[in-house]
Amino acid sequence: MRAKPSDAKLTGLFLDMLAAEQGAGPNTLDAYRRDLTDFSDFLTRVGQSFADADTQTLRDYLADLDTRGFKSTSVARRLSAMRHLYRFLLNERIRTDDPAAILSGPKRGRGLPKVLSIADVDRVLRRAKELSEAEEASPARRLRALRLYCLLEVLYATGLRVSELVALPRSAAKRDARMIVVRGKGNKERLVPLNDASRQAMADYLAATEVAKTEKKNSLAASKWLFPSFGESGHLTRQHFARDLKELAVASGLQARLVSPHVLRHAFASHLLHNGADLRIVQTLLGHTDISTTQIYTHVVEERLKSLVRDLHPLAEK
Repeated sequence: MRAKPSDAKLTGLFLDMLAAEQGAGPNTLDAYRRDLTDFSDFLTRVGQSFADADTQTLRDYLADLDTRGFKSTSVARRLSAMRHLYRFLLNERIRTDDPAAILSGPKRGRGLPKVLSIADVDRVLRRAKELSEAEEASPARRLRALRLYCLLEVLYATGLRVSELVALPRSAAKRDARMIVVRGKGNKERLVPLNDASRQAMADYLAATEVAKTEKKNSLAASKWLFPSFGESGHLTRQHFARDLKELAVASGLQARLVSPHVLRHAFASHLLHNGADLRIVQTLLGHTDISTTQIYTHVVEERLKSLVRDLHPLAEK
């Protein structure tokens, strides 16, 4: 009788499939790995494994997540990971059944994304620009300030995911570039336009890196990345940018908890829609595969339509 493959081995095979067949990126793979490791730890405690767990055991795991205080969104994500895993095990004939097929997830309302007002975004950008132009700052501090200002201008101009933003190649900042090619989820490429402010911010930042390179004060200036670092990835991390942004938010008079790279991505989409952009165009710019993902922003469209009817309809009350 053949020994059952270990959970670790099955997780590895599953992640290999996601990477090879679905083009899943490192962040997606890490999320699946964390979720399945937690699930495997629970199964080990009750004397089962991926290969022999039944539907009731899966229900017990979901109940355990609830007991541990997991939010419904997190429970739903764990359930999604289990469903994908068992569909894979069934297709690979490692199992003859799918114990996750009949499970129902927690009921959850889809909350509206946090969005900064145009005035708040302007405050953050204005403060970042002031810091980048501070004459009393040391060259190293000014270079960091220029980098942060560049990150913000590009993010608000394009709505990139933070993982896409920090991994932009240096070639994205070509002097005459009005569009950049972005490699997003599933390794799919899309074209995203740049505005004048973001192009100027990139030009100023690159000019500063060239000065640092000439003065031999920055060994990263020759990197292929637009935002290089000494870390393993070779470019600035999402976490580092998020920390810098929260510090800037406080310096701008905003609460740190209200500001993040993802919130600025939401602001980009919401402000476009508020000013009349088509939902399909916003979907393309954000890199959403499914229009239903973009429809979370329709509350902005609905408010705009109400205001149009109120202001323009001939029978509307004045």
